[in-house]
Amino acid sequence: MEFEKGNTVGIDLGTTYSSIAQVNDNGEPIPLPNDDDDVETASLILLAESGHVIVGPNRNRAAMEDPENVVERIKRHMGVTSFKRMFDGREITPEFISALILKKLKQDAEKRIGHIGNAVITVPYYFNDTRRKATQDAGRIAGLNVIDIINEPTAATLTYAWHRGELGVSKAETDNPRRILVYDLGGGTFDSTVVEYTSSHFRVLATDGDVKLGGIDWNDRLLEHVAKVFKEKHGVDLLESPRAIQVLRNDCDIAKITLTTRESVSINFRHEGKSISVRITQEEFEKMTADLLQRTADTTEFVLEQADLTFGQLDAIVLVGGSTLMPQVPRMLKNLTGIEPYTELDPHTSVAKGAAIHAAILEAQNRSDGSLNQRIKRMLEGIHQEDVNSHGLGIVAMDPKSGKAVNHIMIPRNTPLPYAKSQVFQTNKENQERVSVQVLEGDAPDPVACSLLGKCRIKDLSDRLPKGTPVEVTYAFDKSGRISVSAREKNSGKEATIEIERRGALNDEQVDGFIKLATEYTVE
Repeated sequence: MEFEKGNTVGIDLGTTYSSIAQVNDNGEPIPLPNDDDDVETASLILLAESGHVIVGPNRNRAAMEDPENVVERIKRHMGVTSFKRMFDGREITPEFISALILKKLKQDAEKRIGHIGNAVITVPYYFNDTRRKATQDAGRIAGLNVIDIINEPTAATLTYAWHRGELGVSKAETDNPRRILVYDLGGGTFDSTVVEYTSSHFRVLATDGDVKLGGIDWNDRLLEHVAKVFKEKHGVDLLESPRAIQVLRNDCDIAKITLTTRESVSINFRHEGKSISVRITQEEFEKMTADLLQRTADTTEFVLEQADLTFGQLDAIVLVGGSTLMPQVPRMLKNLTGIEPYTELDPHTSVAKGAAIHAAILEAQNRSDGSLNQRIKRMLEGIHQEDVNSHGLGIVAMDPKSGKAVNHIMIPRNTPLPYAKSQVFQTNKENQERVSVQVLEGDAPDPVACSLLGKCRIKDLSDRLPKGTPVEVTYAFDKSGRISVSAREKNSGKEATIEIERRGALNDEQVDGFIKLATEYTVE
């Protein structure tokens, strides 16, 4: 792991809001405010004219200026090749759009702490390999040396342990390990993760989640309700107007927040000279979104089953993500588990703080240029973390009985990382020079229901190989959940070169092109 000159930070790149933090000389993870003195920056981008980009604009401003060029919820599209936007006559991708958010966070923070060279960026635990690669590429495009990708619940656990004074090798090692469930409901994604930890050892036991479930789905239920009432009264469909959607999304978000502390709220909306006032009670809101909350409950129960634990064996349930401020969330968890959820962490910044702690741990273990306070270095350098993979890793194989293609899982989900497994394949013709294998990520038996990461091509095999020559292929997950493949011809012991053509990921040439393009845009 190589560090570049400059500060090292942790970044929570969120669906609706993003934040950045750094561990200070006292060992405290501190959020770094943006130019508006806010510790969160809206992950909302207005692509203005002439290469000008506004990150985090007020929704009303965005709606009035150019609603057609507003980009939001881009995190849900990371690694998706079909999502592209045109800007200044150029085609831009989710990686580049996310890089604009990161660039804004970086330049605002640098005004306070100086040059930032390195960063740890968080991702939902349920992000697959392609989405993780896309996040890493976004960091590179933004001018950051991404030293690691860390899962959001893992980051939150580090913050929880720090908050309780349980982080660091100077603490007692004789204490029994604590087991916690991190319930992370953010703006656009959801994870439920069981973690076991001591002061110096953090181990994920099981995880599950949904990359398309978050607070914006609760907002959308309100938006759809108001739009339905407006159409019934005035015969106008608000969902057909980009400007109306931007303004109404803002109103619905405010209404949702208001309902966390009040029994009811009125949403007053005016469009094209027509207006309505819709009163929503907390009870009505909970009923119209009950299925969304139940999905998180089902996932949480499944994760406990995967960890082979009961709720009674947990020491705490930790809430992370701004959407956990909705009162129905802790109430549901208390009813489900019998445990009063821990609510003392800042749900908005705890993930960024944990990323900063992880960044400081990596500095303590790998950097010797004196950039880290020696007392902090001694406290953090002995901390070890173990994650699990959130998706199974397999290959397309033929079922000898049915003759149909199946997903042959080589590394099951929730396997401790890093982990590698080898499988022996055989060449199927004389003098074969290469072997092609389709790499799958997912747990469904049917390959069509899984994510095709790409095709592995084992090239440069020895000359004149007979049919049936064994070739050993090793699949591996690293600590950050990225996948690699290597191969060896078993008869001669020759190492074969191999390449993975990943779907939905930029190649180095494309990343370099976007790095250059990013320098041409002014971000405010």
